[in-house]
Amino acid sequence: MTEDDRPEPPSTGGEREMLAGFLDFQRATLLWKLEGLDDEQLRRAMVPSGTSLLGLVKHLAYVERSWFQGVWDGQEVSLPWTKEDPDADWRIEPDETTEDVLALYNGECDRSRAIVASASSLDDIAEHPRRQGWKMSRRWILIHMIEETARHVGHADILREQLDGATGE
Repeated sequence: MTEDDRPEPPSTGGEREMLAGFLDFQRATLLWKLEGLDDEQLRRAMVPSGTSLLGLVKHLAYVERSWFQGVWDGQEVSLPWTKEDPDADWRIEPDETTEDVLALYNGECDRSRAIVASASSLDDIAEHPRRQGWKMSRRWILIHMIEETARHVGHADILREQLDGATGE
């Protein structure tokens, strides 16, 4: 992995800025785990479930879309998973390039940042469009996304170490 140039979360400031800063740190950490690897390594399934580093990135791109655009902002969004194929967002298709997946992830993160920045209050309530009656604050969504991203960054730590022995925060 190259030099660590991830953005440090603020240690003071408003709640929204601190939470958004911690999420951006986790996003940057995920991408940092990919640095220096070639396409074959990024696609290589490292565990019996078929999980790869690039698959983690693709999954998190659609998680960003689902939670920030779909739930937080109430937009109708397209998602790859179905009841018949619940893991479609983890799979890298033969026609998908590393650049495509990284562009998807970075684009979804940019849209998420804009949605968070434009919200009037983290106390506003959102309703999950696919789970009738499930309501949560926008604060909950932001905290959940920190947890979700950090958990998958932990998976990326293990996959990266299996690939080339590289370890790091």
